Amino acid sequence: MSIELKMLLFTVGLFFVQLFAQVFAEMAQQGISYLAGPRDDWQTPTGIAGRIERSYFNLLETMPAFAALVLVVLYTGNANETTALGAQMYFWGRVVYFPVYIAGIPYLRTLIWAVSALGLVLILWEMLKLAF
Repeated sequence: MSIELKMLLFTVGLFFVQLFAQVFAEMAQQGISYLAGPRDDWQTPTGIAGRIERSYFNLLETMPAFAALVLVVLYTGNANETTALGAQMYFWGRVVYFPVYIAGIPYLRTLIWAVSALGLVLILWEMLKLAF
């Protein structure tokens, strides 16, 4: 299995970790009856539960682009050291981003996000070089 595909697989695992963390944090804050109900009276989580949710949503915003890029790399057979590095930067950046976001460390969080975003850009750049 390629490094890019491993990082995609591990990112799906991270997705589930963050999903369950978000559910449990919101359950602790709002109660199980709120989560089991229709949530017509939507209540935005606050504090740590809110940070967990926002980190989770941030992963959801970037994960489709990462998955698409990895699939393009694998479909075209153009995996190389740069695409592997980009995939690792994205995944490990996302791993570190989660606890730093929960801890509420503002500038470090942004720097880590930039590392993971740069990983996406590296993969995109490699694929664009081949497209033109």
